[in-house]
Amino acid sequence: MDDRYGGDVLAAGWRERGRRVVPDVPAARDLVVEVAADGFCGAVVAVRSGMVELEDRRGAVRVFPLGSGFLIDGEPVRLVAPVAAAPTAPRRSASGSIAVENHQARVARPSRILVEGRHDAELVEKVWGHDLRVDGVVVEYLEGVDHLAALLDAEPPASDRRYGVLVDHLVAGSKESRIAEGVARGRHGAHVRIVGHPFIDVWQCVKPAAVGIARWPEVPRGIEWKVGVCRALGWPADDQADIAAAWQRILAGVHTYRDLEPALLGRVEELIDFVTA
Repeated sequence: MDDRYGGDVLAAGWRERGRRVVPDVPAARDLVVEVAADGFCGAVVAVRSGMVELEDRRGAVRVFPLGSGFLIDGEPVRLVAPVAAAPTAPRRSASGSIAVENHQARVARPSRILVEGRHDAELVEKVWGHDLRVDGVVVEYLEGVDHLAALLDAEPPASDRRYGVLVDHLVAGSKESRIAEGVARGRHGAHVRIVGHPFIDVWQCVKPAAVGIARWPEVPRGIEWKVGVCRALGWPADDQADIAAAWQRILAGVHTYRDLEPALLGRVEELIDFVTA
């Protein structure tokens, strides 16, 4: 049956029942409101010290206290101060540098960075690509450090055409170190800087955790290193396509400089500084 007399009028909340809720509206710039008391209509031009300034279409400006007494589209509202947006930290590139927004790549410099192979070039591009485009630095690969001397003779460096070279396995007594020492002593040495990391291959410059492994496998002498790594990890290694797929799997785990070994990070930064000096 219907209750003809309704609920208990003395129950909690009886005063609020049926009362119209007036919404709070931030007094954002250019918001158009009407003053209920006298019909003045204007756009918000400023909010300061608990007051709002309204400017009508004739340019007249009046000041009112924030709060009740305003209408938007004929409906009552309470104007409140807008909440200031929290400052945002500058966006960082994958290398950790401050990203340059809306920047078009500059014309390439005559100076360049040379790396041994395609994998080295792809890794440098993934982490330092933004920085290199901003600075106009091109990365080229040699297909082996053995070709460095021939390239330098064919396209000699100069004071305005410097070459920075990144070499794998640059350790005392290695073939790579002997080539680097020969170039440094030769006629091109003043305008070439050769640096390197101690690892057998650039794959090892990626931290194992980024790839989802505990450590890089030890590969016995006589087995091609990348093939040995893939087999030890249970990855296909029958042909070059398998090796390429393994590299893409490794590269996919690299997102920022934090995924790389410090032994590589400092060397690449050194080369960028050298060729952009």
